[in-house]
Amino acid sequence: MTKILIVADLHYALKQFDWVLARAEDFDAVVIAGDMLQIAATVGIDAQIVVVRTYLKKIAACTRLIVCSGNHDLDVTKDGERVAGWVKDLGPEGEIASDGDHIALGASHVSVFPWWDGPKTRDAIDQQLEQIAPVEEGPWIWVYHAPPPDSPTSWAGKRHFGDPELAAWIQKHQPQIVLSGHVHQAPFIGEGAWADRVGNSWVFNMGQQPGDMPAHIILDPVQGKAMWHSLAGAEEIDLSAAENRPTPLHSLPDWLKA
Repeated sequence: MTKILIVADLHYALKQFDWVLARAEDFDAVVIAGDMLQIAATVGIDAQIVVVRTYLKKIAACTRLIVCSGNHDLDVTKDGERVAGWVKDLGPEGEIASDGDHIALGASHVSVFPWWDGPKTRDAIDQQLEQIAPVEEGPWIWVYHAPPPDSPTSWAGKRHFGDPELAAWIQKHQPQIVLSGHVHQAPFIGEGAWADRVGNSWVFNMGQQPGDMPAHIILDPVQGKAMWHSLAGAEEIDLSAAENRPTPLHSLPDWLKA
């Protein structure tokens, strides 16, 4: 059993970083799927990076930590494209899995992809996928900030804000699970959702909410179970069930308590 805590879009909400840190040791891994920083903030980006880097190192001291960059995390320009240079410089190699990494996590394999701002970074993701695919044993999990388009996980109320490149990559490589964020309101509005089946792949987006607790997902990829917790309530889903619809969560399931 591998229990993974998944959050995204913390946007320099330090109380939410505190919440993640306080619970990190209860999980085999923590995933932060992008947008750790907040572009429009009174605190400058460089200062935010110092603070967030400290949180990430503390979380990594408690459990396996996996992070990808989001559009708010870009801090430098390289070859004419904005990139999150600080996300690839989080400490000794292997301490924190981040953009461009591919690691084993229990019986699963996790690939981490950066936010792309132009064709060079996009092509680098394409090359990364070609180098590591196919994964033959165990669930293949992707960590990528944006969900695919035309999915409830990318629905913002009036239009979808998904990445069409991701849709093409999913269709070609068929990962079992994709962990994303980016579209804050998707799980909280009509026609939106925190979980969706895209071909043979499951896509998750926990959404973003105010307060001390971030909206979050707890996942066991081998058991094929997932739970979503937020201010709107809690739901669970069996990824192998024919119905493929989340149901309200009334008590902790046995797979989590175990």
